[in-house]
Order: sequence, then C-alpha cells, then structure tokens
Amino acid sequence: MTRKIIQTDQAPAPVGPYNQAIAARGSMLFVAGQIPLNPATGELVGGDDVAQQTEQALRNLEAIVKAGGATLQDVVKTSVFLTDLNDFAAMNEVYARFFGEEQAPARACVEVSRLPKGVRVEIECIAVLPE
Repeated sequence: MTRKIIQTDQAPAPVGPYNQAIAARGSMLFVAGQIPLNPATGELVGGDDVAQQTEQALRNLEAIVKAGGATLQDVVKTSVFLTDLNDFAAMNEVYARFFGEEQAPARACVEVSRLPKGVRVEIECIAVLPE
C-alpha cells in the first residue's frame, strides 16, 4: 500500500502521536480530527462560541485537504464531535457555508463527553483525491 504523510503549517501541528492527514493508495485522504486552534499561534479560537470554533476547525480541515491536493468538494465523509448536541444548529449553520447542502459529504455527528483542550467541536474527514 502506498502511504504518504500530509503536513501543512496552514493548520495546527499535531498535539500527539498522529499526523494531520494520510494519503493512501494515491486516491484517498484521511484527515485527523481538527479543533479550533490558530495554526500560527497554537491558541484556541472562538472562546466558548461553538460557531466560531466550528469555523476555525473547518478552516484547519480545509487547509489540510488543500495540502493533500484536494478541495472540500472532494470530501466524501465527515465526522463531527460535539460536547453538547444543543450546539448542533449553530455548528450546522457554519458547516453548511463550507460544504453547501446539495453536494455535502456523508456525515456523522455525535455528542462526546470531552474533547482535547476543552473545545466544543472537533471535525475529521475523508476525501477522494482528484486523478
């Protein structure tokens, strides 16, 4: 299997033993969960506002997808993790701006008890790399 590590300074560096993304067999890109960290400073963005946090997490995700040679339109699956499902509507509004509605990828959204650094949202994805 062909496996290529994808790294960009346009998204936060990993905070543990993982990579930002892995391209596999030249056609699939698996992007690690992104939280609302400013890639330049490593500081959290958005305070306690889940909409602002979602915006930054998706900007980070988009930067990694781009570094891997794809766009958000190439994303086929996302997983969204929220610490409070009452934040779903606010997250979804921002998410729709990035992915649209008609061509949006498949998605799972689950509530979790905690996320790294106490954030309210984390988003990961799988993209198909253009030929």
